[in-house]
Amino acid sequence: MSELPLDAYYDLTRIGEVAVSPAGDRVAFTATEYDQVADEAVASLFVVPTDGSRDPHRLTSASGASSPSWGPDGDRLAFLAARDRDTERRVGWRDRDEEGDEADEESEADEADEESEADEADEESEADEEEEQKDDEPLEDGDQEPTPQVWLFDLALGGDARQITDREEGVAGFDWSPDGDRLVIESRDPTDEESDYLDRVREEGGPIETTRLQHKVNGTGWTDDVTTYLFVVDLDDPDGDPRRLDDAYGGGAFQDVAGMDPAWGEGGRIAFTSCRLDRPDDTTVRDLYTISPDGGDAERLTDGDLTHGAPAWRPGGEEVATVASDPDDPPAPAEVYLVDGERSVSLTADLDRTVARGGGIEWVDGAMYTRIGDKSHTRLARVETDGTAERVFEAQGRDRAMAAFDVAADGSTAVTVLSDPEEGSDLYAVAVDDLDAGTDGRRAGDDAGTDGRRASDDAATEPDSFRRLTRVNASLIDEFAMPTASRVEWESDGWTIDGVLYHDPDVDPEEGELPLVVAIHGGPMSYDEPVFSFVHAALTSRGYLVLRPNYRGGTSRGREFTAELTGAWGTAEVDDIAAGVRALADREWIDPDRVFGHGFSYGGIAQGFLVTREPELFTAAAPEHGIYDLRSAFGTDDTHAWLEAEFGLPWEDPEAYDAATAVLDAGDIETPLLVMAGSEDWRCPPSQSEQLYVAARKRGIDAELVVYSDEHHDIGDPDRAIHRLEKILDWYETHDPAVDGDD
Repeated sequence: MSELPLDAYYDLTRIGEVAVSPAGDRVAFTATEYDQVADEAVASLFVVPTDGSRDPHRLTSASGASSPSWGPDGDRLAFLAARDRDTERRVGWRDRDEEGDEADEESEADEADEESEADEADEESEADEEEEQKDDEPLEDGDQEPTPQVWLFDLALGGDARQITDREEGVAGFDWSPDGDRLVIESRDPTDEESDYLDRVREEGGPIETTRLQHKVNGTGWTDDVTTYLFVVDLDDPDGDPRRLDDAYGGGAFQDVAGMDPAWGEGGRIAFTSCRLDRPDDTTVRDLYTISPDGGDAERLTDGDLTHGAPAWRPGGEEVATVASDPDDPPAPAEVYLVDGERSVSLTADLDRTVARGGGIEWVDGAMYTRIGDKSHTRLARVETDGTAERVFEAQGRDRAMAAFDVAADGSTAVTVLSDPEEGSDLYAVAVDDLDAGTDGRRAGDDAGTDGRRASDDAATEPDSFRRLTRVNASLIDEFAMPTASRVEWESDGWTIDGVLYHDPDVDPEEGELPLVVAIHGGPMSYDEPVFSFVHAALTSRGYLVLRPNYRGGTSRGREFTAELTGAWGTAEVDDIAAGVRALADREWIDPDRVFGHGFSYGGIAQGFLVTREPELFTAAAPEHGIYDLRSAFGTDDTHAWLEAEFGLPWEDPEAYDAATAVLDAGDIETPLLVMAGSEDWRCPPSQSEQLYVAARKRGIDAELVVYSDEHHDIGDPDRAIHRLEKILDWYETHDPAVDGDD
């Protein structure tokens, strides 16, 4: 068994978004790679034919690309990127009269620069020449970081991408008009007073001033009062001013991350989401609106009680499908809704399964395809407008996850990203007509062995049209063994709980008492399934088994399963995880004295409960970015609306908050703790990790606190990802009773 070196992380490639061309002959996708010299993640845009005739072609060399979207003609591909301003927009003369006050300000700034340069000319002639060269480019952005803009490739003509927008605050989203001559874009539009405030904060370090209830959002930082609007951009005149649709504006607690989801329908109207309730920051409701691209009043189509997103127009129709959830009923699954202007009805209520996180809606022949969470498995469902829902694409099997899905506009070809623990995450194409291709008589993976391990899928048959399009991690997989994954089951409090067990392919869990890492998923409304993971490989190549338990409170098994943990953190998940560890110990697959905790977000929260309520379970634990004092989290994180929906208000029901607070039981901690946090994490503030750490140290428990500067609720750049793994592995080894500390 050879260990996977941690710096091999730089060889990793992660596929992101996919977009199939209208005719289904090509697919564009984003992929994140890692630059070892710059120590940063680099997102690039690629195109690959869906017939598998050649390898992917890289379209972008400048860093950054997201949201690829094909024009209706199939030759133009738009995307978002924060790149240096396009040369075409930097050179040449700009009509100063059209620039108005902005031009006057730029002119004054230029004059000031010229005076300053003249004063310095006698002392530093070479520096003066350089400054004069900069003056020859009056439209340069200077030291200001570029903001995301829409860029456009014309693949028929060739050449580099052309910059379409030049919004000071950037572009958050966009969509094509049906005839391909215009775009609708989503962009913040500050008033003069708001612009002054932003300048003071961003450039001068001025104080944060806010009256917003949602005063900060993870990944965004401190919020402000700037309104986001939709604008229409004429592609035949990209230098012209975009037309603002004054009544198409955003709002709501999570506007900064949710976006307005603009979608331009064939009937001519533009759909978008917003919250315009009396207290928009005090709810996560988002309503569906439509508006004419010529402006006028927006029409609200929903009732102000659900969180709608991902609107998708029915081709040739006036109906819009959305993914919606009930913010006042946290365990309720996200469902597919059909909205026609007169009513909004759920089409998947009887399915009792949630639309998978990030799942959208693809219309084909009057029906919809969407990804759902189904028995710890992300799979495809076809939903009819009469509410009939059917699970399809059995050829996927249960041994790999579906991470993305898109369909060509002509309904011919689908492309999915499948994540396989041993084979990697890659693009696959399949004819839409073959999505119904089944198995030889039984559902893939339905049978379980007598030892609780699920049989692998050897019955699913792949249709002839099924083609693998990429092998983005081939070099990594060819050089290092990736882990084998199998599903395991155990009983807990009358429930059958399942999980995914990863191990090195040269190791048989049934042969020995091996060290175990219990890797706990976040959410908690989420689930684990077999996936390709560098972290899993790093652990299994060092001899660990990795168990990812699907505890109660997670999704994919219906509302009742999820509701077991709602408003009762530190209960069902503790029982289920502990029962899973004991089940593996009873089977003699693991050494119960060598069990280690691992998990991020709710995975960190769960560890806080496990080390206080099951203090002998873990040999050592590494909770990351968690919450351990629910009362002090309220108002210091960005989830006050979620917490109120689940627990009420802390001054009205303090007992509920205290019952879900691990640090109040810190007197029972016996487990060595490596506590990790991000300094800018507003989802699980670093002060939470500090409380757990100090409590452990007060108890005399071996503990270490690691806080990553400028990191929010995320893993971050490769240097941090590698350092994080180094710390966790060292922590486990330091406290492993089977490891000789003198070695």
